[in-house]
Amino acid sequence: MIEVYPADSRYHAENEWLRSNFSFSFGPYYDPENTHFGPMRVLNDDFIAPEKGFGAHPHSDMEVVSIVLQGKLKHQDNLGNVGITSWGEIQRMTAGTGIIHTEFSASTDEELNLLQLWFEPEERGLNPSYEITRFDTESLAKRWTPVVSNHASHHALHHASHHVGKVHQDMTIYLGQMASGETRSYETSTSRRMFLFVINGEVLVNDGTELHDRDSVRITDLSTLDVHATAPSRLMLIDLP
Repeated sequence: MIEVYPADSRYHAENEWLRSNFSFSFGPYYDPENTHFGPMRVLNDDFIAPEKGFGAHPHSDMEVVSIVLQGKLKHQDNLGNVGITSWGEIQRMTAGTGIIHTEFSASTDEELNLLQLWFEPEERGLNPSYEITRFDTESLAKRWTPVVSNHASHHALHHASHHVGKVHQDMTIYLGQMASGETRSYETSTSRRMFLFVINGEVLVNDGTELHDRDSVRITDLSTLDVHATAPSRLMLIDLP
């Protein structure tokens, strides 16, 4: 089954420095029919003004992944970690038993746009951890490129500039970039879920389902995903239990 979630169906919230679009129930938005997709709990598409961001706040028992599409994201936490992430890098945080962190735009003149994703971990009470990994941006035009996985070492390419972030859940996040007219497939088990998010572009999925910028689909009971780009497109694909 393929369920389409158009970009304009997302909940929108904004203030003087932040514009957010929530794909799942989050903060002021609650829909009992839209709280999760398997272990996936949050996908927020955030636009943050230069030098603004989220002050110190806690998390626990959640895997948090940030994908920066534009600008620079600065992270600090009570474990002593400090890092700046930009396109070509992935920020992964295991909240585990508890972590307190801040997230700000590190740019003085460029808006920060990031996708923040939360996933339930396979087990509670993990040791908190944080990492930034770098992926090979050129590989996105050639294949579904794994950027976060619980099988990080298995997925890691033998390339000095590509590393796969380790997440504590049976899942993999892929990024891909497709030229107009290109078709790309993905195979998994019918017992698993697939989540496809169009970062930008236009694609047709399987039965001809048409997707545009920021549209997404949630796929169950299917083993094959065929994506045909009708315009240059950048995509995120997640394989979930």
